[in-house]
Amino acid sequence: MSILSLTFHTPADLVASWDEYIKTDLENMVENLMDVEKYILSEVESDMISEGKNTNLLLIFDDIEKRQEFVDIEFKNITERIEAKFGQEVMVFETFLNQKKNRF
Repeated sequence: MSILSLTFHTPADLVASWDEYIKTDLENMVENLMDVEKYILSEVESDMISEGKNTNLLLIFDDIEKRQEFVDIEFKNITERIEAKFGQEVMVFETFLNQKKNRF
């Protein structure tokens, strides 16, 4: 199992547009990802975020190779689509999670 965490930071003035984008586009894109075994799409709740909103997409792959293929191809597609819609306003952060132990 190999995990990739994508966090999308949206400024306060674009939250309504971002929420609509999640429902109409992002959820559909994620559902159609071929190499993703499982995923969790979440709103991030944190006292550290005072302006805007963070959304997290946790993607679970069979192995590191599938994760890397996703980053090389699909991640670029997703970020290009978000940039086409929101410009540089919605920031995307990728975090590679390498398991030490799990209880899934």
